[in-house]
Amino acid sequence: MANTLKFGNGEWYGKKDTILAYNDENSNYKPLPFNFSRASKATVVNKDGLIEEVGSGQPRVDYLNNTKGALLLEPSRTNVITYSEDIESWSISGTITKENNVAISPDGTLNAGTITSNASGFHRITQTTSVSSNSTYTSSLFIKKVKSQTNYMGIGFIFTGGTTDVGYVIFDAVNGIAVSADVRIDVISEVKDFGDYWKLQSTATDNGSNTSLQFNIYATLSTNGTTTGAGVSSLRTIWGAQLEQGSYATSYIPTSGSAVTRLADSCSQTVPDGVIGQTEGVAYVEIDWKGNDEESIFSVLHDGTVNNRMDFGYSAAFNSFYFNVRTNGSSQGLMQYSSPIAGKYKIAIAYKNNGFALWVNGVKEASDGSGSVPITTKYNVGNYIGGGREYPIISSKLYNTKLTDQELQALTQV
Repeated sequence: MANTLKFGNGEWYGKKDTILAYNDENSNYKPLPFNFSRASKATVVNKDGLIEEVGSGQPRVDYLNNTKGALLLEPSRTNVITYSEDIESWSISGTITKENNVAISPDGTLNAGTITSNASGFHRITQTTSVSSNSTYTSSLFIKKVKSQTNYMGIGFIFTGGTTDVGYVIFDAVNGIAVSADVRIDVISEVKDFGDYWKLQSTATDNGSNTSLQFNIYATLSTNGTTTGAGVSSLRTIWGAQLEQGSYATSYIPTSGSAVTRLADSCSQTVPDGVIGQTEGVAYVEIDWKGNDEESIFSVLHDGTVNNRMDFGYSAAFNSFYFNVRTNGSSQGLMQYSSPIAGKYKIAIAYKNNGFALWVNGVKEASDGSGSVPITTKYNVGNYIGGGREYPIISSKLYNTKLTDQELQALTQV
């Protein structure tokens, strides 16, 4: 199974506007530069486990809980929290003290702050921002792990401007779990392990026509989600507040007085002759699936248009991984793997005239025995034609011949 193109799998070589893949067919190991673009700065987790900022056009290989790294490809997002680290600029509701720059943050510098309340009740710091009505927003915050606690802390939402809608999630900073949530609005929560910190993430959907949102960081929430029985809070070390429109949290976007937008990543190549099989072949990716509900692209072979393409990714409409084939604007087949859960996946699409198949984690999940292969000249890794629907990629491979079922099973076996 000599693959024509190898990308990632722990071997990453990138510079501004370029990241390399390799051709190792017949042990002939040659570099194949991919074009990379992102017209803004962005952050990434480096090999030391620290968040660092890279410049415009610099590819991001993310090593969060992954020693091999993954090419981080994300859609454009805006952090509408105007002071993501300067908590002394946040408003106070209740009895609470706050202090900047007293602890080492996830970027390795002394810029994390603390909040403390010595009174029982509903005490918080808050920022309010304009938002799109009837939309979904995700908040995230880094909180330093503690060995013990007398109370829990929370992050929450208050949508206003129409019909007030309130929700929050309460977190255990010892064990890194969400222990309860206010269910007056649709709230989904998640906790990520981030070294000395937990990254708390909560997603809420406005059920009305509200035009503003208050992002709250609570210091004295009790486990039952009300002020009743709320005790005195332990000191909490926090950093990196973010609020973005979307159904999941993306990489950290620092702000210092105004909202900041990180633009979308793009990675593609006009492939040399012989790398893409024009009548048969296989495209493969390895991903760490987040389990989100937004459209995502893992890979696409195309001719620069949507009329001739073979793409595979995640469809929110069908809640499935899919393999889609279009030739001269006509559909040749749509294969699906339904209801994927969060976790690692090795996915391959195999194509040949009148012979298409979708393989997921060692199993042929779908096949189609009719249809013609489109002429393709370009290969996008982790993003769609013209951008949008990006997704991180751990590794990718291309073969210019269709592999046997035994070879495809071995390639995608986890």
